[in-house]
Formats: sequence, C-alpha cells, structure tokens
Amino acid sequence: MTHQIIKDLNNRYTTKKFDASKRIPQDDLAVIMETMRLSASSINSQPWKFIVIESDAAKQRMHNTFANKFQFNQPHIMSASHIIIFAHNPAYTRADYEAVIDKGIADKRTKPEDKESAFGAFAFAELNTDEHGNTAPWTKAQTYLALGNTMHTLARLNIDSTPMEGIDSELVSKEFAVELDGYVSDVALAIGYRDAENDYNIAPPKSRLAMEDVLVKI
Repeated sequence: MTHQIIKDLNNRYTTKKFDASKRIPQDDLAVIMETMRLSASSINSQPWKFIVIESDAAKQRMHNTFANKFQFNQPHIMSASHIIIFAHNPAYTRADYEAVIDKGIADKRTKPEDKESAFGAFAFAELNTDEHGNTAPWTKAQTYLALGNTMHTLARLNIDSTPMEGIDSELVSKEFAVELDGYVSDVALAIGYRDAENDYNIAPPKSRLAMEDVLVKI
C-alpha cells in the first residue's frame, strides 16, 4: 500500500539507541506539543498534563528516577533529544470538567446559557469514579490516546520515538512533584533521532499479525 499514512507507520519503530548529538528543531517541537494538546479524550475531559523535558538539568532529574528499576530505559534519557512525561489526573472532578466547559464557552463552542446542560456528559466521568473519588483507570486511558496521536505525528515528521511504560512512577512523582502538581505518570516518551550505526532495532523487518487475524468486517 502506497498511502503516506501507511508509509509513516511502516517506517516507524521503537528506537533502541538515539544519536545524542541531534536535537529536534523548535518548529517541529511546537507541532508535537500542539498535537498533544489537540488529542482526543473521552467527553473532551483532557485529564492530562504533559511535561516536556529538554534541559540537561531536567534530563538528569529524570535519569535519577531509574535508580531502582527499569534501567534498560535509562540510556534514552540523556541521549534522546527530549523526554515527554504523559501524566493523568487521578481524581478528576466536576470542577475539572467545569474548566473544560468554561473554555468551550470562551471558544464559542458552547453557549453560556447551555453551561448547566453541558454537565450532562460528566455522568460518564462519574461512572468511572470509585467510592474514594479515584478516576485513575479512566484518566490514564486518555493519556494513551494522546500518546498514540503523538507517535504518529512524530512518524510524519521523521522523528524517532521510544514509548516507555518502564518508568518508576513513584520516583517520577517525587522528583517532579512541583511540575506534576498531583498528576500521576505511568508512561513517558523519548523522542529524537536514531543512531543508525548502533541501533539494533533498525534492521529487522516490521512484523504484525495478519489483517484477517485482527479485523472483522460485518
């Protein structure tokens, strides 16, 4: 298939070694950040926060969070151009959704007189809130929508990436407590450019299950 989207997805792979000398241009970085902001989420809840790590000092802080486990991902932190922490709100409330509605009013998506009725969609958030006010399983799922959207955008820009569920959420929460402000991260994304001579994952052909094994048309 020759469609550009298919070419993008066939060309992307999980980078195992980045070229530390290459940095993502600021124009491309702006596109990436806007991609994250524009990502879809259930009821347009946007229960996320994205921490973009680019300075050497911030990278060192992230590097330090691998002290106890997942050291196989640690080299990416200093060699990738940027690291993005995808964080979710573990206790999404009506007040959080009100901020979304108010922004919709400001953007003229919602009429001011329709504000109260717009809260109807919040019932779905309530269905995903336990008796302790925990919404983490639901809000965490939304971050993966943003993650996938970001990874496809990176492929379109010919920028490499490595999704990392192998991060120490507890240490990340402690190290970036100020930036996260109560949000929680279970996944991060290293982005940059491959070290073509030393990345062992470039050569193997892409392998996916056959279409008939994963898709049913009815």
